[in-house]
Amino acid sequence: MLDSLSIIPHVVKDQTIHSIQATDSTYVAAQLMEEHNVSAIVVLGEDEKLIGIVTERDMVREVVARNLHADSLPVGEIMTHKVLTAHPDDSAFAALERMREIKVRHLPVTAEDRVVGMVSMRDLRNYIATHPLKPAGKFSALFARFR
Repeated sequence: MLDSLSIIPHVVKDQTIHSIQATDSTYVAAQLMEEHNVSAIVVLGEDEKLIGIVTERDMVREVVARNLHADSLPVGEIMTHKVLTAHPDDSAFAALERMREIKVRHLPVTAEDRVVGMVSMRDLRNYIATHPLKPAGKFSALFARFR
């Protein structure tokens, strides 16, 4: 049953986590996103623990739309500070439902206060689309949205 398959290793495998610090500029964040073809980067504190997330959407809304200078604007000023996360053992459907509820497209995956992965709405949709088993119960309506 798909609602019992965990995010790691079923959806996210062998992933390199791209991170920055809150003091890095939004320009550096944008360069990392472009270089690694990702849409979100986690922001880690000096202790390597998750303190935020910055996305392309944050860049557009907080930097470009306000005509601010990315090279002098710290990521800490535009990042999302209260980051909800998933656990590696969470099911793909539970993660997708959480993302839908809180209206985000990226969810860091953490274990023991460390980021071990990043799952995106696209990752989850692609996984669900390539695994034709239909979920039962509360996930049936959610699954139907992505067919």
